[in-house]
Amino acid sequence: MLQSNKPIRLTLNRLYFGRSTAAIRFQYTLMVIDLVIVLFFLAGPYLRDRPSYLVMDYGIAAWMALELIAQRSASNSTRRWIMRPMTWIDVFVLCTLLLPDLLFNFAFVRVMRIWAVVQRPIFTLMLKRLHLIDKVDVVKAAINLFVFLFMLTGFVYTFFFYRQPGIEGFVDALYFTVATVTTTGFGDITLPGPLGKLTSVVAMIIGISLFVRLAQAVVRPFKVTFSCPDCGLNRHDTDAVHCKACGRLLNIPDEGI
Repeated sequence: MLQSNKPIRLTLNRLYFGRSTAAIRFQYTLMVIDLVIVLFFLAGPYLRDRPSYLVMDYGIAAWMALELIAQRSASNSTRRWIMRPMTWIDVFVLCTLLLPDLLFNFAFVRVMRIWAVVQRPIFTLMLKRLHLIDKVDVVKAAINLFVFLFMLTGFVYTFFFYRQPGIEGFVDALYFTVATVTTTGFGDITLPGPLGKLTSVVAMIIGISLFVRLAQAVVRPFKVTFSCPDCGLNRHDTDAVHCKACGRLLNIPDEGI
């Protein structure tokens, strides 16, 4: 059985992590599908009352279940695949899709699927082709901030503003989130009760941290990710010849830049 599954695993591994033309096309297709899924998640609160919502919901659930199986098959280690944070996120998002009525209050977690786009090898390759590889840390920090803003907005909207008509509730949730994360604190919209206060505290602490991380990524010189064989230092200058930590002679490949 293991021998019969080996060709399938090798093929999937090449498609998911390879650099051939077929692999790039496959990864690009997956990235486009990921973006469409994220757009569906963002529009979810406004599509929920339509008859076609459940059809699209279960269709995406079937696709995510199929991709989880494919990712497991492509992985060289089951333990490593299980320990990936994105695996747990995908499983929880899949549960919210399979049980939309029961877990609707946690639908805001679905926006974390944006991270699936960033983790695709094709994402870094596209930045290289656009000559933006030196901005990869900035892009990832901006995406992390964006995900947190929409995660928090979804939480605030679900638990505090969901009963408001139209898009007013979501706009109020977004307005509160941005005002709190930036510590502007206008005070015209506040969350009631202990849960509201705790939400505001978490928003300010994590929001400031992500803003600082983004600022650091903007002003910090770009460094190549390349592990030193001796000391294991992973970050080096793009033109580094020797490791700054141990002095080991480095041979950083061009594709690492």
